[in-house]
Parts: sequence; structure tokens; C-alpha cells
Amino acid sequence: MKIVRLITVLAVMCGLGCPGHAELADGVKAIVNDTVITLAQVEDFTSPVIETLRRQYAGDPDGYEKAVNAAIGDSLEQLVERQLILHSFEVDGYKLPDTVIDDAVQERIRERFGDRVTMIKTLQAQGMTVEQFRKEVRDQYIEAAMRNQNVSREIIISPYKVQVYYQGHLSDYKVDDEIKLRMITLNKDSDNPTNTYKLANEILSEIKKGATFAQMARLYSQDAQQSQGGDRGWVERPVLRKALADAAFALKPGETSGVIDLPEACYLLYVEDARKAHVKPLSEVWAGIEKTLRTEEQTRLQKQWIESLKRKTFCRYL
Repeated sequence: MKIVRLITVLAVMCGLGCPGHAELADGVKAIVNDTVITLAQVEDFTSPVIETLRRQYAGDPDGYEKAVNAAIGDSLEQLVERQLILHSFEVDGYKLPDTVIDDAVQERIRERFGDRVTMIKTLQAQGMTVEQFRKEVRDQYIEAAMRNQNVSREIIISPYKVQVYYQGHLSDYKVDDEIKLRMITLNKDSDNPTNTYKLANEILSEIKKGATFAQMARLYSQDAQQSQGGDRGWVERPVLRKALADAAFALKPGETSGVIDLPEACYLLYVEDARKAHVKPLSEVWAGIEKTLRTEEQTRLQKQWIESLKRKTFCRYL
């Protein structure tokens, strides 16, 4: 039966020798049930990421070509999966009220276009009709709903699995020597940079007299951490530029640096605490491991479900 269907579909596509249809057949990438997925559809689906890849691999044509081919392969698989899911939706007798699609379309218009007039103009520029747009929204809605229904989002990860994962990935949780750092940044005035150096020494003098480093940072620092009293949290040496790292890691907990005079700014550093290189304790990384394992299990279940749909549905890659 599947072989007969494949021959029938290909015969229709080829138009019994019609040249135009023969060109279409040459561009077919997959057939799912009676739906043909063409190379043009795959390329359209991939187009949003192409510009990003072009920037990412500027100056690396070989890397760009590999990345584009990988993206096209991913797009083809996504389109195949969508058709498998849509076919399952129809075969299983599900119905989707028009009012649900109406609401989904309106939401998409607000998110993507702002209003209907802009939507129509944009679709016309893209060569798409309102009916095609509505069908696209419907298909995406059905796909998301069917995935949610068939792959549980409430996956429970046992403590044992978390512990086993942690023991097997200890190298991922190694950290170098760290310090708990506060920093005051004083950007130099291009007209009179000596004023910045003078201010830095005045601030250092106030700290030596008893003012807290955090208080001085809130008053004077000129960086994103000003409101946090210059708090940078726990940092490793590679996070800081060499001049600052050398000065910071030479300090003991409770010590403040002298003025560090660099071309763009003057800096004051204060080390609150320090800890040697170590492996992060399980309690510190537990939540991240749970998230990783949950994602892996969802991916496994998704793949398992899609494979079951492929076994029940006529599907060929060409």
C-alpha cells in the first residue's frame, strides 16, 4: 500500500511528463502521507536564521556553508514532524473550533504586526495571503497543543539521577581560585584625567578613616554595580583584565587595593572573601542538573513520540 501511494504521489508531482512538474519533483525533500515538502519550503523555513549565520561566520565561508546545511537539515526535520503531527491530529479525530484559531490569529497579529492593516501589507510584501497566514497559525497551534498533550511537562527527576549525573560530570563543576570582590570605577575625564586620580585617592583616604567601601562605591562609582555598592560577587581570575586580576588576587580578605591607574579609568578594589579552587557542591548545582535532566528526558520522549508517528504514517525522505 505504501509503495502504491509513493508511486501515485510521484506520478502526480511529475505531471505525467510535464516539464514544470518535473522541476518540482527534483526539488522534493520529503513526502508525509499525501503532503509534499519541497526544497523551496525548507529554504523559506530556514531563511530567518540565515542572516544570523552569515554574521556569525563572517570570514569563514566553509563554516558558514556547514552551518547553513545543518540549519536546512533541522528545518526539514521540523517540517516533517509538523506534518506527522497534523496528520495524527486529523486521523485521531480531533477538532479545533474556528473561535480558537480566530483568537490565536488576533494574538499573533498583535505580537508580530501590531494591527491588521500592517499585517496585510507585510503579508503582501512576502507574497502570502491572509488565508495562508491563518493556516500557518492553525498548524503551529495544533503542533504545540499536540506536543504538550503527548509529552508531559511534569517530568519528575529523582534525587538518585541528579547525584549520578553530578558524579559523572564533576569536571564541569570545577572552579578556579575565586574572590568575593567589590570595585569602584572612576572614568577619566578626557579634559583633565588627573582629577580622576585625585578623587580616587581622596576616596581611598576616606575608606582608611573608616568609611565602608560599599558606601563609597554607592556615592562615587561609575559602573553598573554602583547601586549594589560595587559588589561583583564571586569572580575568577579570567573574568578580570590582567592588571585588575593581578591586583585583586594579591589582596587578602578585608584588604583594599591602592589606586589602580589605567588609561580609561581609576579603580579601587576590595576583597571581602576568598576561596581556593574547588568543585561546586551538589547543593549549589542541583537545580541546574534537574533542569538539564528534565530537558533531556523531554527531548527523548519527543523523539520517541515522533518515531511512533513515523511508524504509523507514510513518510519518505528524498
